[in-house]
Amino acid sequence: MNTKTVNVPNISCEHCAKLIDMEVRELGGVSDVQISIPEKKVTISWDAPADWEKISTLLEEIEYPAAE
Repeated sequence: MNTKTVNVPNISCEHCAKLIDMEVRELGGVSDVQISIPEKKVTISWDAPADWEKISTLLEEIEYPAAE
């Protein structure tokens, strides 16, 4: 199991959090998504076939890129 926490500066409300959660969970292998709106942080846990590159690309595509 891999877990990574990243800053996502574009998170501003519950709608943002729900969209990120829904989209990231659709990736095969993602087991958990935790989002802190006040801290603008997202913690994602995954196994194969997901990998950080796929997750990061998805976040960029939905306009919530991770700022590492």
